[in-house]
Amino acid sequence: MLCARETQASIEASVHHLLRDQIEALGLEGQYNVQEKKILGANGSEFFFAGLKHNVRNIKSAESVDICWVEEAQSVSKDTWQTLIPTIRKEGSEIWVSYNPDLLSDATHQMFVVKPPPPGAVVVRISYRDNPWFPEALRLECEHLRNQNPDEWAHVWDGQCISVLASAIYANELRLVDEQQRICSVPYDRSKKVDCFWDLGFGDRCAVWFVQQGPFEYRLIDYLENERQPITWYLTEMQRRGYLYGRDFLPWDIGTHAKLMGAGKSIEGIMRDLGRTVEIVPKLSVVDGINAARLIFPQCWFDAERCADGLNALRHYRYGVIEKDGRATREPLHSWASHGSDAFRYFAVGIKPPEDRNETSDEPEDEFAWSSRFDSTGGGAWMR
Repeated sequence: MLCARETQASIEASVHHLLRDQIEALGLEGQYNVQEKKILGANGSEFFFAGLKHNVRNIKSAESVDICWVEEAQSVSKDTWQTLIPTIRKEGSEIWVSYNPDLLSDATHQMFVVKPPPPGAVVVRISYRDNPWFPEALRLECEHLRNQNPDEWAHVWDGQCISVLASAIYANELRLVDEQQRICSVPYDRSKKVDCFWDLGFGDRCAVWFVQQGPFEYRLIDYLENERQPITWYLTEMQRRGYLYGRDFLPWDIGTHAKLMGAGKSIEGIMRDLGRTVEIVPKLSVVDGINAARLIFPQCWFDAERCADGLNALRHYRYGVIEKDGRATREPLHSWASHGSDAFRYFAVGIKPPEDRNETSDEPEDEFAWSSRFDSTGGGAWMR
């Protein structure tokens, strides 16, 4: 049995602890050998644990899995599902999916609920009402939230989707992007260079937005994210995509990421040695960076397919209450959504407005390449 989540930084982030507690609660210690990274049953069963997003193609023994349980599945991407489902192909094997929906547009909810589910799927909607052991303490908490915030109660306790994630930092901006249909098919223009905006993490995720700039608008044509990879992996993957590249914008605190995954040399140095044109994004507070991002949103068009993971990060980037020096402050939460959102913030801070571009550039020009028309409803369509 493979117990999986979209991302799993450590075994502590898996359901290993939950299963161990249930084994003890049911008095089954004699039937299971609970090890550090897996659980073995006396009948020959085995439970192992993995994150899917960056390991789905490398999960060992996946072909022999009888049951794959995907927990917290609301965050599983379309790309992960397209790889995982055909991988679990043993005769009689099953995939169990459990989640509380966030956004109506999330890939898991679209695949299993909004659209007709895959053949053979059994979809069941359950809530606390279906739990015969629902404790009194949680019932009181549930009723309190319903009285205080019915909308949040509907999401937390009744499993209803929310149009924009509660406390989402870019809620208003993304709502307008959706209304104006600026998430669509955004083609790569071969006559324009692609600038790349990075968020870097040591032993953490890295995220890159790919942007083409035109008069009065920005095309976000692609997005790349991975974790625990050397900088050369990202550069190789970017080269594979075949774009004509312009500049790489790195965060102002690049010095704190001097070496990535044992590369042995500064990231900036490696990129320059490989012929990349590197610029450092000006230092700006997170608050000012978020404001810059809000200002640039109305000029942004996103490719729906290639930027799906980046858009998912922007939708889930939210505020939370953080304790600092004995005081509670409201700040952006550091989570899986932070990296793509930080890279977008660096894009907003680092990019020059269209009118500031060097018009003497020797880049090939196509006077029709960036023409666009907008209908009366605020939607738009690309035209050449």
